[in-house]
Amino acid sequence: MNKIETMLRLQQQLNDTTNGIGWEYGVTKNGKMIDWRRCIWLEAAELVESYPWKHWKNIDAEPDYANIKIEAVDIWHFVMSEALRIWSLEKRGGIGDLAEAITSADAYRAFEKGVRLENIDPYHQIEQVETLVEMLFCRTPIETWTAQFYRVALQSGLDLDALYRLYVGKNILNQFRQDHGYKEGTYIKIWNSEEDNVVMQRLLEIESALTPEALYAELERVYPG
Repeated sequence: MNKIETMLRLQQQLNDTTNGIGWEYGVTKNGKMIDWRRCIWLEAAELVESYPWKHWKNIDAEPDYANIKIEAVDIWHFVMSEALRIWSLEKRGGIGDLAEAITSADAYRAFEKGVRLENIDPYHQIEQVETLVEMLFCRTPIETWTAQFYRVALQSGLDLDALYRLYVGKNILNQFRQDHGYKEGTYIKIWNSEEDNVVMQRLLEIESALTPEALYAELERVYPG
């Protein structure tokens, strides 16, 4: 099983647990409507905010690539969810078939090998993010906008291995959040003046070989709640 298929299966499992079986039809087990494209759009806006694009503020600042990576991983959660939703409703096969379909593009092969894009300026990088959102809302085929995500990931400093590592980390963090009151509004997101995303990344940097179970246990150990 390749890493894309593994991540798709983890995302399916997370969505089934969080939203309930049948979430693909657009409603959670709590009766809330789901719109993955809107999720991507808003996460994309947060990614763009990590670039110094404002002509009136901090004009000499550098892009915050550490946060850009995290935002790209957040987008990937929702990209996979939308792909799983469409694939399921169109009855085009199983998750393995979806993984095969979205890894057939040239953009994926460059992403898999970690072939960095040419040194393009931040404004062009922002345009690539906006193109991804445009493709989604224009309802282009899954294979088209997933290929565009790979381009966004590469320019964000991620290759397949890095995306996989951070995705698994964020997947476990999302499970941890749900288990500790995220939906109810009781979850503590700032841990001793640091956001939980930052804590999770540091734990992975200290021990990159942490299993998902071990990472969950470490989060439990340092959680201030």
